[in-house]
Amino acid sequence: MTRSTAREIAVHLIFSLSFGHQSAQELMDSQLTRRRFQELAEDMPLYAQFPNEKQEKYIRELVQGVFSHGAELDDYISRYAVGWSFARIPRMAAAIMRTAMYEVLYMPDIPNAAAINEAVEIAKNYEPQEVVSFLNGILGSFVRAEFADAPPKPEKKETRAGADVPESGD
Repeated sequence: MTRSTAREIAVHLIFSLSFGHQSAQELMDSQLTRRRFQELAEDMPLYAQFPNEKQEKYIRELVQGVFSHGAELDDYISRYAVGWSFARIPRMAAAIMRTAMYEVLYMPDIPNAAAINEAVEIAKNYEPQEVVSFLNGILGSFVRAEFADAPPKPEKKETRAGADVPESGD
């Protein structure tokens, strides 16, 4: 499983949180199981492979982080969604933006450009082009405005086979 696939699974879980009253932990305990992945894989190839320990940790960190920082992330989305009320934003688009914003704010090992690019690629699978463009604009404005004075996160460089590879290479 690639990090991109793990990220998309995290987005699915974050999306699911917007419909129920489960905590992030309860949702992950019920969904991050081999049996559940086998059930979902029948209809969604995304779930064909169960995450390894590192990938599961990444998924759990994203889901729990977005859950814990939901109000803050939604505030950022509202600030940068010029001309749109938060209620008008499709739930999947909101889940994708929350995920990318969490990565930008709280996961220093993920370059900002990679977080945005991955969000756009995921959105293309679930939203029409105008929503994808809207999401891309919000995330770009967010990073430019919130990090204007900060140096960019360093891009990961490949150091040896199988170690820290660039985001696009995983």
